[in-house]
Amino acid sequence: MSEARSGTSAPTVLRMILGRRLQEMRLGAGASLEDAARALRVKTLTIRRLEKAEVALKPLYVEKLLETFGAGRQEIDEFVDLAEQANKPGWWHSYRDAVPSWFTAYVSLEAGARTLRTYEPQYVTGLLQTPDYAHAVLRGGLPNGTEDELARRVELRLRRQSLLEREDAPTLWVVMEEAVLHRVVGGPHVMRQQLERLLDVSELAHISLDIVPFTAGAHVGACAPFTYFRFEEPELPDIVYSELLSASVYLDQRADVVSHLEAHTRMSLLTSSEDSRALLNRMRKEYS
Repeated sequence: MSEARSGTSAPTVLRMILGRRLQEMRLGAGASLEDAARALRVKTLTIRRLEKAEVALKPLYVEKLLETFGAGRQEIDEFVDLAEQANKPGWWHSYRDAVPSWFTAYVSLEAGARTLRTYEPQYVTGLLQTPDYAHAVLRGGLPNGTEDELARRVELRLRRQSLLEREDAPTLWVVMEEAVLHRVVGGPHVMRQQLERLLDVSELAHISLDIVPFTAGAHVGACAPFTYFRFEEPELPDIVYSELLSASVYLDQRADVVSHLEAHTRMSLLTSSEDSRALLNRMRKEYS
Protein backbone atom coordinates (compact mmCIF):
# COMPACT_ATOMS: atom_id res chain seq x y z
CA MET A 1 0.00 0.00 0.00
CA SER A 2 1.04 3.59 -0.44
CA GLU A 3 -0.05 7.07 0.54
CA ALA A 4 -3.63 7.12 1.79
CA ARG A 5 -6.23 7.89 -0.86
CA SER A 6 -9.01 10.31 -0.12
CA GLY A 7 -11.51 7.99 -1.80
CA THR A 8 -10.93 5.05 0.51
CA SER A 9 -14.13 4.07 2.28
CA ALA A 10 -15.05 1.57 4.96
CA PRO A 11 -15.52 -1.21 5.90
CA THR A 12 -12.07 -1.72 4.43
CA VAL A 13 -11.21 -5.03 6.08
CA LEU A 14 -13.99 -7.09 4.49
CA ARG A 15 -13.39 -5.41 1.16
CA MET A 16 -9.69 -6.25 1.38
CA ILE A 17 -10.55 -9.89 2.00
CA LEU A 18 -12.91 -10.02 -0.98
CA GLY A 19 -10.47 -8.17 -3.21
CA ARG A 20 -7.78 -10.74 -2.48
CA ARG A 21 -10.23 -13.58 -3.08
CA LEU A 22 -11.10 -12.07 -6.45
CA GLN A 23 -7.42 -11.98 -7.33
CA GLU A 24 -6.93 -15.59 -6.23
CA MET A 25 -9.94 -16.71 -8.29
CA ARG A 26 -8.67 -14.84 -11.34
CA LEU A 27 -5.25 -16.39 -11.07
CA GLY A 28 -6.76 -19.80 -10.37
CA ALA A 29 -8.76 -19.53 -13.57
CA GLY A 30 -5.64 -18.58 -15.52
CA ALA A 31 -7.09 -15.18 -16.40
CA SER A 32 -4.97 -12.07 -16.80
CA LEU A 33 -5.87 -8.56 -15.74
CA GLU A 34 -6.59 -7.84 -19.38
CA ASP A 35 -8.98 -10.81 -19.58
CA ALA A 36 -10.90 -9.57 -16.56
CA ALA A 37 -10.97 -6.01 -17.89
CA ARG A 38 -12.40 -7.17 -21.22
CA ALA A 39 -15.14 -9.08 -19.44
CA LEU A 40 -16.27 -5.90 -17.73
CA ARG A 41 -15.37 -3.57 -20.60
CA VAL A 42 -13.22 -1.47 -18.28
CA LYS A 43 -9.55 -0.60 -17.99
CA THR A 44 -7.10 -2.94 -16.27
CA LEU A 45 -6.62 -0.22 -13.64
CA THR A 46 -10.21 -0.81 -12.50
CA ILE A 47 -9.50 -4.50 -11.95
CA ARG A 48 -6.33 -3.67 -10.03
CA ARG A 49 -8.25 -1.27 -7.79
CA LEU A 50 -10.99 -3.85 -7.18
CA GLU A 51 -8.43 -6.43 -6.13
CA LYS A 52 -6.59 -3.94 -3.91
CA ALA A 53 -9.85 -2.82 -2.21
CA GLU A 54 -9.36 0.75 -3.37
CA VAL A 55 -12.92 1.03 -4.71
CA ALA A 56 -16.30 -0.42 -3.79
CA LEU A 57 -17.16 -3.89 -5.11
CA LYS A 58 -20.07 -3.35 -7.47
CA PRO A 59 -22.30 -6.46 -7.32
CA LEU A 60 -22.74 -6.53 -11.12
CA TYR A 61 -18.97 -6.38 -11.62
CA VAL A 62 -18.41 -9.12 -9.05
CA GLU A 63 -21.04 -11.39 -10.61
CA LYS A 64 -19.65 -10.96 -14.13
CA LEU A 65 -16.07 -11.57 -12.98
CA LEU A 66 -16.96 -14.73 -11.10
CA GLU A 67 -18.88 -16.05 -14.09
CA THR A 68 -15.81 -15.35 -16.21
CA PHE A 69 -13.66 -17.25 -13.71
CA GLY A 70 -15.99 -20.26 -13.87
CA ALA A 71 -17.52 -20.00 -10.39
CA GLY A 72 -20.78 -21.83 -9.62
CA ARG A 73 -24.08 -20.09 -8.96
CA GLN A 74 -24.04 -20.63 -5.18
CA GLU A 75 -20.50 -19.31 -4.85
CA ILE A 76 -21.39 -16.28 -6.94
CA ASP A 77 -24.49 -15.50 -4.85
CA GLU A 78 -22.57 -15.84 -1.58
CA PHE A 79 -19.75 -13.62 -2.87
CA VAL A 80 -22.22 -10.97 -4.06
CA ASP A 81 -23.91 -10.97 -0.65
CA LEU A 82 -20.54 -10.39 1.02
CA ALA A 83 -19.72 -7.62 -1.46
CA GLU A 84 -22.95 -5.85 -0.56
CA GLN A 85 -22.04 -6.12 3.13
CA ALA A 86 -18.58 -4.75 2.41
CA ASN A 87 -20.11 -1.71 0.74
CA LYS A 88 -22.24 -0.80 3.76
CA PRO A 89 -20.81 2.10 5.76
CA GLY A 90 -19.33 1.28 9.15
CA TRP A 91 -20.43 3.02 12.36
CA TRP A 92 -17.66 5.58 11.85
CA HIS A 93 -19.34 6.77 8.65
CA SER A 94 -21.54 9.04 10.76
CA TYR A 95 -18.39 10.91 11.84
CA ARG A 96 -17.28 11.76 8.31
CA ASP A 97 -17.88 15.43 9.13
CA ALA A 98 -15.32 15.27 11.91
CA VAL A 99 -12.34 13.45 10.39
CA PRO A 100 -10.48 13.29 7.06
CA SER A 101 -11.97 10.71 4.70
CA TRP A 102 -8.70 8.74 4.62
CA PHE A 103 -8.90 8.15 8.38
CA THR A 104 -11.97 5.94 8.00
CA ALA A 105 -9.62 3.31 6.56
CA TYR A 106 -7.56 3.44 9.76
CA VAL A 107 -10.64 3.08 11.98
CA SER A 108 -11.79 0.09 9.93
CA LEU A 109 -8.41 -1.63 10.24
CA GLU A 110 -8.32 -0.85 13.96
CA ALA A 111 -11.79 -2.32 14.49
CA GLY A 112 -10.98 -5.49 12.54
CA ALA A 113 -7.49 -6.21 13.87
CA ARG A 114 -6.67 -9.09 16.20
CA THR A 115 -3.41 -7.48 17.38
CA LEU A 116 -2.42 -3.81 17.57
CA ARG A 117 1.10 -2.64 18.32
CA THR A 118 1.75 1.09 18.48
CA TYR A 119 4.69 3.42 19.01
CA GLU A 120 4.01 6.94 20.28
CA PRO A 121 6.85 9.43 20.83
CA GLN A 122 4.72 12.52 21.57
CA TYR A 123 1.30 11.73 23.04
CA VAL A 124 -0.65 8.97 24.77
CA THR A 125 -2.07 6.72 22.07
CA GLY A 126 -5.66 7.60 21.13
CA LEU A 127 -7.15 4.32 22.36
CA LEU A 128 -5.99 5.08 25.91
CA GLN A 129 -6.70 8.81 26.15
CA THR A 130 -9.10 10.27 28.70
CA PRO A 131 -11.78 12.68 27.39
CA ASP A 132 -10.02 15.78 28.77
CA TYR A 133 -6.61 14.70 27.46
CA ALA A 134 -8.12 13.91 24.03
CA HIS A 135 -9.79 17.33 23.93
CA ALA A 136 -6.52 19.09 24.76
CA VAL A 137 -4.56 17.11 22.14
CA LEU A 138 -7.15 17.74 19.45
CA ARG A 139 -7.37 21.42 20.37
CA GLY A 140 -3.62 21.70 19.89
CA GLY A 141 -3.83 20.14 16.45
CA LEU A 142 -6.92 22.10 15.41
CA PRO A 143 -6.36 25.60 16.84
CA ASN A 144 -9.04 27.20 14.66
CA GLY A 145 -11.65 24.51 15.15
CA THR A 146 -14.98 25.22 16.81
CA GLU A 147 -16.01 23.56 20.06
CA ASP A 148 -18.60 21.54 18.14
CA GLU A 149 -15.92 20.22 15.79
CA LEU A 150 -13.69 19.31 18.71
CA ALA A 151 -16.56 17.62 20.54
CA ARG A 152 -17.27 15.43 17.50
CA ARG A 153 -13.63 14.39 17.22
CA VAL A 154 -13.41 13.60 20.90
CA GLU A 155 -16.63 11.59 20.65
CA LEU A 156 -15.19 9.54 17.78
CA ARG A 157 -11.95 8.93 19.67
CA LEU A 158 -13.80 7.71 22.73
CA ARG A 159 -16.09 5.50 20.69
CA ARG A 160 -13.08 3.87 19.07
CA GLN A 161 -11.93 2.87 22.57
CA SER A 162 -14.97 0.60 22.99
CA LEU A 163 -13.19 -2.10 20.98
CA LEU A 164 -10.95 -2.68 24.02
CA GLU A 165 -14.05 -3.55 26.06
CA ARG A 166 -15.42 -6.14 23.64
CA GLU A 167 -15.60 -9.77 24.67
CA ASP A 168 -13.28 -10.52 21.75
CA ALA A 169 -11.11 -7.45 22.33
CA PRO A 170 -7.83 -7.33 20.41
CA THR A 171 -4.51 -7.32 22.18
CA LEU A 172 -2.94 -3.88 22.40
CA TRP A 173 0.79 -3.39 22.94
CA VAL A 174 1.82 0.22 23.36
CA VAL A 175 5.37 1.56 23.45
CA MET A 176 5.66 5.23 24.44
CA GLU A 177 8.53 7.58 25.10
CA GLU A 178 8.97 9.01 28.60
CA ALA A 179 8.66 12.42 26.95
CA VAL A 180 4.92 11.74 26.62
CA LEU A 181 4.59 11.83 30.41
CA HIS A 182 6.43 15.15 30.70
CA ARG A 183 4.44 16.92 27.99
CA VAL A 184 1.82 18.76 30.06
CA VAL A 185 -1.34 18.35 27.99
CA GLY A 186 -4.35 20.17 29.42
CA GLY A 187 -2.71 20.99 32.74
CA PRO A 188 -1.58 19.02 35.83
CA HIS A 189 -5.08 17.77 36.73
CA VAL A 190 -5.66 16.39 33.24
CA MET A 191 -2.24 14.74 33.26
CA ARG A 192 -2.87 13.12 36.64
CA GLN A 193 -6.16 11.66 35.41
CA GLN A 194 -4.45 10.42 32.26
CA LEU A 195 -1.66 8.71 34.18
CA GLU A 196 -4.20 7.06 36.46
CA ARG A 197 -5.97 5.77 33.37
CA LEU A 198 -2.70 4.30 32.07
CA LEU A 199 -2.01 2.63 35.40
CA ASP A 200 -5.49 1.07 35.37
CA VAL A 201 -5.30 -0.32 31.83
CA SER A 202 -1.75 -1.61 32.34
CA GLU A 203 -3.23 -4.22 34.67
CA LEU A 204 -5.53 -5.64 31.97
CA ALA A 205 -4.49 -8.94 30.44
CA HIS A 206 -4.95 -7.83 26.83
CA ILE A 207 -3.08 -4.52 27.15
CA SER A 208 0.69 -4.11 27.50
CA LEU A 209 2.27 -0.74 28.16
CA ASP A 210 6.01 -0.06 27.90
CA ILE A 211 7.51 3.37 28.48
CA VAL A 212 11.00 3.91 27.11
CA PRO A 213 12.91 6.01 29.67
CA PHE A 214 15.15 8.94 28.84
CA THR A 215 18.06 6.89 30.13
CA ALA A 216 17.67 4.52 27.17
CA GLY A 217 19.38 7.14 25.03
CA ALA A 218 19.32 6.90 21.23
CA HIS A 219 17.40 3.92 19.90
CA VAL A 220 15.99 2.45 16.72
CA GLY A 221 12.47 3.80 17.19
CA ALA A 222 13.24 7.50 17.45
CA CYS A 223 11.00 8.22 14.49
CA ALA A 224 7.40 8.97 13.54
CA PRO A 225 4.56 7.24 15.40
CA PHE A 226 3.21 4.07 13.81
CA THR A 227 0.62 1.34 14.32
CA TYR A 228 0.97 -2.29 13.34
CA PHE A 229 -2.16 -4.33 12.55
CA ARG A 230 -2.46 -8.11 12.45
CA PHE A 231 -5.70 -9.87 11.48
CA GLU A 232 -7.19 -13.30 12.06
CA GLU A 233 -8.16 -13.65 8.41
CA PRO A 234 -5.40 -15.46 6.50
CA GLU A 235 -6.22 -13.45 3.37
CA LEU A 236 -5.03 -10.24 4.98
CA PRO A 237 -1.38 -9.26 5.32
CA ASP A 238 0.04 -7.50 8.35
CA ILE A 239 -0.19 -3.75 7.82
CA VAL A 240 1.69 -0.78 9.25
CA TYR A 241 0.25 2.72 9.35
CA SER A 242 2.43 5.77 9.84
CA GLU A 243 1.34 9.38 9.94
CA LEU A 244 3.55 12.30 8.92
CA LEU A 245 2.91 16.03 9.01
CA SER A 246 1.33 16.21 5.56
CA ALA A 247 0.60 12.60 4.62
CA SER A 248 -0.13 9.12 5.90
CA VAL A 249 1.00 5.77 4.56
CA TYR A 250 -0.23 2.19 4.79
CA LEU A 251 2.52 -0.37 4.29
CA ASP A 252 2.01 -4.07 3.60
CA GLN A 253 5.27 -5.01 1.90
CA ARG A 254 6.91 -7.64 4.09
CA ALA A 255 10.25 -5.82 4.42
CA ASP A 256 8.54 -2.62 5.59
CA VAL A 257 6.28 -4.42 8.05
CA VAL A 258 9.10 -6.52 9.50
CA SER A 259 11.34 -3.49 10.04
CA HIS A 260 8.61 -1.73 12.04
CA LEU A 261 7.79 -4.89 13.98
CA GLU A 262 11.43 -5.42 14.90
CA ALA A 263 11.77 -1.77 15.94
CA HIS A 264 8.74 -2.11 18.22
CA THR A 265 10.17 -5.25 19.82
CA ARG A 266 13.60 -3.70 20.31
CA MET A 267 12.09 -0.64 21.98
CA SER A 268 9.98 -2.76 24.32
CA LEU A 269 13.17 -4.45 25.53
CA LEU A 270 14.54 -1.10 26.71
CA THR A 271 12.18 -1.20 29.69
CA SER A 272 9.86 -3.54 31.60
CA SER A 273 6.26 -3.54 32.77
CA GLU A 274 7.41 -3.03 36.37
CA ASP A 275 9.71 -0.12 35.49
CA SER A 276 7.00 1.44 33.34
CA ARG A 277 4.46 1.29 36.17
CA ALA A 278 7.02 2.75 38.58
CA LEU A 279 7.62 5.64 36.19
CA LEU A 280 3.89 6.24 35.84
CA ASN A 281 3.45 6.31 39.61
CA ARG A 282 6.38 8.69 40.04
CA MET A 283 5.04 11.08 37.41
CA ARG A 284 1.52 10.90 38.83
CA LYS A 285 2.83 12.20 42.16
CA GLU A 286 4.53 15.09 40.35
CA TYR A 287 1.15 16.21 38.99
CA SER A 288 -0.52 16.15 42.43
